Amino acid sequence: MSYAVVQDMVDRFGAAELIQLTDRSETPTGEYDSELIEQALSDAEAEINAYLASRYALPLAEVPETLVRLTCNIARYQLYGSSLTEEVTKRYNDAIAFLKNVSRGDAVIGVGTTGTAPTVENAPEHFGPDRVFNSDTLKDYSG
Repeated sequence: MSYAVVQDMVDRFGAAELIQLTDRSETPTGEYDSELIEQALSDAEAEINAYLASRYALPLAEVPETLVRLTCNIARYQLYGSSLTEEVTKRYNDAIAFLKNVSRGDAVIGVGTTGTAPTVENAPEHFGPDRVFNSDTLKDYSG
C-alpha cells in the first residue's frame, strides 16, 4: 500500500505547481507527468521506510494522514531538484527531523507499533554504590 498517490500531491500543492515541476518535454503539454510524480512518491516512501523500520513492522497495514503529508513533502522536495525554495526545503527538513524522532521512539506516526525496536547487545552498563549524599543528608548544609 502506497503512503500517497498522485492525487494527494495535486490536492496539497495544486496541478499548476506539478505541471511546472514535471512537464519536461521539449514541447510542453500543459499536463503534469504522473509517472514522474509516482517515482518521486516511491522514492519518498523508501526514504520514510528507512526511518520506520526500526519501530514498525513494514509494510504498514494502515497509512495515517501524517505519513501522507510527509510523503508528499519529501516527494515535492525531490521534484524541485536544484530550484528549491526555502519553504520546500523547510518542509523537507521538518519531515526528516520528525522521522528521526520516530526512529528514536520520541514520536509516533499514529499506528500501533507492531514492530520491535532494535536491541543493543553488549552495551556498556554502569553500576555503582548507593548515594552517600541526598537532599536529606545535605539539608543542614544548605543556605
